[in-house]
Amino acid sequence: MTGPGSDDRTADRPSGRDELAAAVRAARDHLAALVVAVEGGAPAPPGPAGPAAPGMAGAAPPAHHPGWLRPATGEERWPPALAIGVAIVLQFVLPARLAIGPRWLLPALEAALAVGIVVANPRQIDRRSRWLRGASVVMIALVSLVNGWSSVELIRELISGSPSGAGALLATGASIYLTNIIVFGLWYWECDRAGPVARAHGDRPYPDLLFPQMGGLHLAPPDWRPTFVDYLYVSYTNATAFSPTDTMPMARWTKLLFLAQSAIALAVAALVIARAVNILR
Repeated sequence: MTGPGSDDRTADRPSGRDELAAAVRAARDHLAALVVAVEGGAPAPPGPAGPAAPGMAGAAPPAHHPGWLRPATGEERWPPALAIGVAIVLQFVLPARLAIGPRWLLPALEAALAVGIVVANPRQIDRRSRWLRGASVVMIALVSLVNGWSSVELIRELISGSPSGAGALLATGASIYLTNIIVFGLWYWECDRAGPVARAHGDRPYPDLLFPQMGGLHLAPPDWRPTFVDYLYVSYTNATAFSPTDTMPMARWTKLLFLAQSAIALAVAALVIARAVNILR
């Protein structure tokens, strides 16, 4: 038997359907927060935002972005400078018949540009300068031009059957092959997300090269970011496997560079090895 107020109390009590809907919404919010935390995003607070803390009006939520997206100190200058030095030495030791004009001319110009860049920005690569960026691009383009010319001349000699000893042929092919790795590593490093300076300042959110460490916060330390050694490794694996391995090209220009590097490396390696084996037989 019910009292006079029993109908009012029954109407105020939440129904089973309302309780189920509230539980589903809560589970959905928790699942969304878990997915965002795993993927490295910044979860938005469920429901309407509360009042901002003093001095924090308009501030962004706590950062959950991985290190490669956040501004940081620029990377060290010496690794790419050392790679440029090795490439210049490899070009100097090539036979004169494979060089453009005097063998010393373009490598000397490359060395002068490299010294100027190092003097202008010797340690961390974080200084914004169109002149420095332009000089760096011109320097890499010169190294690419010299190595490309040498590759074409070597391939032409191999196809025409010009006489050469197996040892000298293998040494020349190895020099061009190694320079090819350095050149494309420099291009990847200089152009990914608009270059090392833009990456240091966190200007570009979308990567042109997708490294495995970018897949989630649990794959690398929180402050991880790609440096020149990572790009050099990408160039090496692409030149030896003739295809991407662990790092994927995302932008169209990176796909074209991967294609060009694989084609050059395959042509040089296959023809040099085939010709050397034929000579040794």
